[in-house]
Order: sequence, then structure tokens, then C-alpha cells
Amino acid sequence: MSLRPLRALLALFLCVGVLVGGVGCSTAESDGGPAPTGSSGLETVRVAELPDEARATLRLIERGGPFPYEKDGATFSNFERILPRQERGYYREYTVRTPGERDRGARRLVTGRGGEVYYTDDHYETFREVLPDEAR
Repeated sequence: MSLRPLRALLALFLCVGVLVGGVGCSTAESDGGPAPTGSSGLETVRVAELPDEARATLRLIERGGPFPYEKDGATFSNFERILPRQERGYYREYTVRTPGERDRGARRLVTGRGGEVYYTDDHYETFREVLPDEAR
């Protein structure tokens, strides 16, 4: 069972609380986790914080391949509607190898035509916007 409908309902109740009682409406995680800071409104992750395999996939994307999986570079349709809505064909998906998995596993990077990158480690249940590492 997906928790997405439950989360959406909870967010709706919290936001309605603003209208009737001044209760705060925030997109930050209730457990004190990070608030979204990316342009998408999703939680974020820095490139350096990604698993090694995801960073390797990013390098392949930057080079234009070759990719190890036939479906790499295929259109990602965003049926889950978690990513910002765009026209069909805007997003492309790439497999992030999962050690120990015999198939493609659950991890993916999704790129947008505008240069944005998203990471999921649970087969599209959640996404984090990938931000470049901060310059030092």
C-alpha cells in the first residue's frame, strides 16, 4: 500500500488548519527533517551525498553513455505526478545499479530537459532533487 494518499490527506488537513485556526502549513518533514530547498519543492540531496553508483550514472549521463541497461534514456512519463508537471517526453530515466540485485533494482535518476536531476531509491514512490555540490 502506498503512503502517498495518506501523506496528501495529512498535508491537506494541515493546510486547511491555516485557514480556520492559524495552524502552520509547512512542507518540511514533521520529524525535523530537511525542508525542501530545490526549485521543485521536493527534498534535496547533494551529488556528494548520492550513492557511488548514482554518481557513476550521473557521469555516464554527462558523457552521453554508453548505458548498461536498454531502458536507460527512455521517456519517464511522471505518472506518479511527484515531479513538476511537464509535457510528455520532457523527462528521461536512467538506472542506478543496486549491488546484489539481479535486475534493474529500484534506484533511478530522472533528468529533465532543463538540466534538473531527480533521484529515487524506491522505484518512484519518492524523489529528491539533486543539487550540485557547493563550491569550496
